[in-house]
Amino acid sequence: MAARTSTSTILIICILLFTFPLWIGLGAGFFGLVMGLFGGMIGIIAGILGAIVGLIALPFKLLFGWGHGGWFPHFHFHGFLFLAAVILIVALALKRK
Repeated sequence: MAARTSTSTILIICILLFTFPLWIGLGAGFFGLVMGLFGGMIGIIAGILGAIVGLIALPFKLLFGWGHGGWFPHFHFHGFLFLAAVILIVALALKRK
């Protein structure tokens, strides 16, 4: 192995000094990429959990009108009333036969 001369040491120091911003930028970019992927995974897991909770709550919303919310006042027709009307119509149709 050849001994290092003072010229090669100065050259290495100059290269490190001038390319330091580049290495910092690449390191920060890689760190941002890793953190972005990690945040994306958390977002996907939260989205799947929200979809599961939404599917569990859907029958209750349709039957009892839970969670209709909103800022604009509007007529809200509950699924319970629809189900009661269907049962009443079926009962009356069966009674006439």
